[in-house]
Amino acid sequence: MKLATTTSAIALVLAAGAADARELRGAPGTPPAHPAHSHLYSGLAEYLPGESDGALSATILGPEVVGLGQMRDALQSGLADVGNLLPLYYPAELPNMALAGELALSGTNPHAMGAAITEYIVTCDTCQEEMAELGVVFLGAGSSDPYVLITNEPVESAADIEGLRLRSGGAPFSRWAEHFDAVPVSIGVGEAFEAMSQGTIDGTMASIGDLLSFRLVELATHVTRVPLGAYFATSNFTTSAQTWAEMSEEERGALMRAANRANADFTRRWGYDFPQEAIEAAEEAGIEFTDADDAFVAASEEFAEADQSTAAELSRERYDMDDAEERVAYFLELVEKWEAINAEIGDDPEAMAEATHDEIWSEVDLSSYGL
Repeated sequence: MKLATTTSAIALVLAAGAADARELRGAPGTPPAHPAHSHLYSGLAEYLPGESDGALSATILGPEVVGLGQMRDALQSGLADVGNLLPLYYPAELPNMALAGELALSGTNPHAMGAAITEYIVTCDTCQEEMAELGVVFLGAGSSDPYVLITNEPVESAADIEGLRLRSGGAPFSRWAEHFDAVPVSIGVGEAFEAMSQGTIDGTMASIGDLLSFRLVELATHVTRVPLGAYFATSNFTTSAQTWAEMSEEERGALMRAANRANADFTRRWGYDFPQEAIEAAEEAGIEFTDADDAFVAASEEFAEADQSTAAELSRERYDMDDAEERVAYFLELVEKWEAINAEIGDDPEAMAEATHDEIWSEVDLSSYGL
């Protein structure tokens, strides 16, 4: 009887602990095949219980519940506790964060770009003020692989792109397309398949992983490698300010650590492993790969460098950001810093998670951060 009583008591304690655990509603905004779902938010769900000693867990909401375009509203309404918010969707509300995103054409090394924008936002007072006004808390970023052209007709030279209607994921990509006399089309990444199948667009400027994430492998006939930068203007685990305020410092620390680990896994997947799988699938589907000619590559690189000044000028004019040039210079310094760190540790996500924790998150005061 003593044994039965003791066992029952332990069971009651465990049940009470489980009942008291907070389950966070996470919204990647992407389908299961995309790394933001398969590695970013699935990673959070995997790491969170261990980092919090069982105090926290996470459930994942599908894109049919919260898509990328609804992420801000979902976080503000409480539908989601943590969401994948893209600052370039809200440049007027997050101008300082969007400024870094405006430098997308400068992105080449995924791990370095993800870490650089993370440090930029964490150490940027005005970025933190903007997040607070939006009612959210920033917990890290990640990066895609360098973008390519995914089209339904061959592209090798700058002349080949003239007049093509290309899906654009943000202003810097639109500027690039317009510079080469293509027509940028601003639609959500989830709409690319339908738009391409209906002939509304001729292709997209995107991660090659979109061939698998959004089934473009069924439609595209050509992939062109040309310097297009990368997509790193992300706020991967944007946490509702109300949810963050309700958490203890220990819970905030657990969420921060779990997010940091998942961010590195996500970038490894999105920026390195997934592209290789997409290349293999594309080759099997008969999609033709082309390297842009030397003149097109040189012209693209030249435009990307000049666009750094354009990004600063636009931020100064649109948002009265008098120190835009200094901010651009600071971000580019961070890119160099993290490129050097990544060169030392390689592309290992565990080593990168440790480096970003030591260099960035260990300096954060959880009693005041995001509050």
